[in-house]
Amino acid sequence: MTAELYRDPWGIPHLRAGDARALARGQGRVTALDRAWQLEVERHRAQGTSAAFLGAEAVGWDRFARRARLDDTARRCFAALERRDPETADWVVAYVDGVNEGLAEGARRAPEFAETGLAPGRWEPWTPLGVWLGAHILFAGFPAKLWREEVVRRIGPEAVDLFAADGPGTSGSNGWLVTGERTGTGRPVIAGDPHRFIEDPGVYQQIHLSCPEFDVVGLAVPGVPGIAHFAHTGTVAWAITNAMADYQDLYRERLRRVRPQGPEGPERSQGSQGPEGSEGSQGPEGSEGSQGPEGSEGSQGPEGSEGSEGPEGSEGSQGPERSEGSEGWEALDPDGEWRAVARHVETVEVAGGEPVEVEVVETPRGPVVIGGAEQTEGVEAISLRYPPRVTEDLGFSALLPLLRAREVADVDRAFDHWAEPVNVVQAADTEGRVLHRVAGRVPLRGADNRTRIVAAWEPGHAWRGWHEMPYGTVEDGVAVMANQRGPAGPLGVEFAPFHRAARIRQLLDERPKWSAQDMADIHMDTHLASTAPLMDHLAALDGLSIEATALRDWLLGWDRRMTADSMAAAAYAAVRGAVVRRLAAHPAFAALADPPAYPEVFRPWLALLPRVGFALEHLLKAEELYGIDRAALVREAVEEAAAQPLGVWSDTHRLAPWRALPTTSCDEPGLSGDHDCVLCTSAVPGLTDLSARGPAARYVWDLADRDQSLWVVPFGASGVPGSAHHRDQLPLWLKGELAPVSTDWSRLTPEQETEKGEDDHEQ
Repeated sequence: MTAELYRDPWGIPHLRAGDARALARGQGRVTALDRAWQLEVERHRAQGTSAAFLGAEAVGWDRFARRARLDDTARRCFAALERRDPETADWVVAYVDGVNEGLAEGARRAPEFAETGLAPGRWEPWTPLGVWLGAHILFAGFPAKLWREEVVRRIGPEAVDLFAADGPGTSGSNGWLVTGERTGTGRPVIAGDPHRFIEDPGVYQQIHLSCPEFDVVGLAVPGVPGIAHFAHTGTVAWAITNAMADYQDLYRERLRRVRPQGPEGPERSQGSQGPEGSEGSQGPEGSEGSQGPEGSEGSQGPEGSEGSEGPEGSEGSQGPERSEGSEGWEALDPDGEWRAVARHVETVEVAGGEPVEVEVVETPRGPVVIGGAEQTEGVEAISLRYPPRVTEDLGFSALLPLLRAREVADVDRAFDHWAEPVNVVQAADTEGRVLHRVAGRVPLRGADNRTRIVAAWEPGHAWRGWHEMPYGTVEDGVAVMANQRGPAGPLGVEFAPFHRAARIRQLLDERPKWSAQDMADIHMDTHLASTAPLMDHLAALDGLSIEATALRDWLLGWDRRMTADSMAAAAYAAVRGAVVRRLAAHPAFAALADPPAYPEVFRPWLALLPRVGFALEHLLKAEELYGIDRAALVREAVEEAAAQPLGVWSDTHRLAPWRALPTTSCDEPGLSGDHDCVLCTSAVPGLTDLSARGPAARYVWDLADRDQSLWVVPFGASGVPGSAHHRDQLPLWLKGELAPVSTDWSRLTPEQETEKGEDDHEQ
């Protein structure tokens, strides 16, 4: 049976079929029809082939995707899924079949294909796993370890905490659960909004999936079957936030070339980190020596996990065997032994440019993502160890059980299979039961692994198993998560400030009873609690000019709301930005001004100005800051802002979505909100007021009546520019309004089958 496709007034697809497999095929097909360009961009990004049609700007990502082995990891994970969970693997294949069925027609609808000359390709069974991995590989923020290493090396370890904040590359969310005792219906409500980079088309797809086994509405990830993050089955609903856990490690590698074997054995040459015992080859001062404890094995996966070698015949993380007379490379392991590493060279094709060769190296720890065997001067080889590369598991076995869930206990069991990203889950059912837990896979290892780059040849840095996932509490009928240090505290290093979580809790406590319709008031709250340290400095100033005194007094009387039409919000942002720029330019931080020559994909984590901007609260509150006269800097900033003409906040705080083709940009609107507001439309203080990150969707799940639930996305259900449903939800999203969830088939419009195009796929 093929799936029947219906649409609601917002063009949102509603599908029903005779079984889960047919439904998955229908989901894949409608996603290809609505979002063919988005799907192909994500497939190519997962493969590291996007520069072939996007040009030189995409080379940095493609180089990282190749070196991190994203596509190969997806292949391994799918092969393992076929062995462990053939039902889910077959369901994923059905989704892929639907994508391939709809891509040609979807590509004819999307003008970007003609603009770039791209022909739709063919999805493989593992492509959805690659899309998922590509979308989440940076969620744990492992590049922050590069930043901490630079801070320690250039300024000192005491400076690390000064810059600890929700960094510029991190994705977060708001989420709150209200139990039945706090609602007018007596049934729970779950609400929130995931904060991610705003993309066009959007990163979430509103969808309704129905078959005899289940009937679910929610926000799907285009390119991935089912509904993983936010969904309502009619009797149980769930939502997630980023747990801010640390589960990826960086290792400093020592490599050497092994030349063909001669009469006296193989020739060893100096490797990328220098010969054993040479200057610069040792770990950080005070680290343990390079000899591992008896029997230690730094190259193995956690106890009980399936090994890291991958399917038979694949290039495993243990490295290939070399035949006699061949040349290869070796890495020094913590037991003092040199072991072979896998190395080959791949070519990234670049539209309008010369091809780029990429060296792909993998040690027993994992793929080398910085430096390599053939070294760039001054750049050491650093490998990345991440769970799916070790376990061959991306958590897809959770997806079908989630769709089939009928009560909270079912959701809880399903999330036991979750792998990554590591999330905080909130769930509730129609019987009033609730759930607040962390889900995912976080390795047990030494404390140093969590905070810095560790030496691969030193003992004590191996993974030793997995953390038990903690559970949170529901207090006074409410649970709130906004990436703060909550139940996931033992699993992470840096968390978001408490401002958003505290503000949501404060708002919820202001009313004894809540309804689903009330939740938009929380979504759109613009109070900015992180203003306090700068305001304290402002209040202490004297001797200002007349204009600066007036500005200072005006800001001290401001209600601290970052509303779009507020001149005071614009003035505060101007002063804040001027302070940030002065701090970043101070000689005390000069050593951090020039980041190391790491790959460009890591630069957002290493740039000083954004780091100062997001850590401003800490930097202004610190008892002492390297002799910096912060009062003088704030004084200069106020004088600078007072001399400038001021408009309203939305003049400069405007939406700046990411598009694969920047030529398709639109005149984007001004926004309310700011980084530490509940309405988290993130600017980068000191650098830009534009907002590239914000609520990628908003949802309200009502457990009393699913059709009283609400949702909205920043643009629309269609990814086709100029179509009726490409940007029709944007006015709702801007005003904080939400569209009704409708699951009544009699109120939906059946869509006529369009003619299937020829199977004109290309690779």
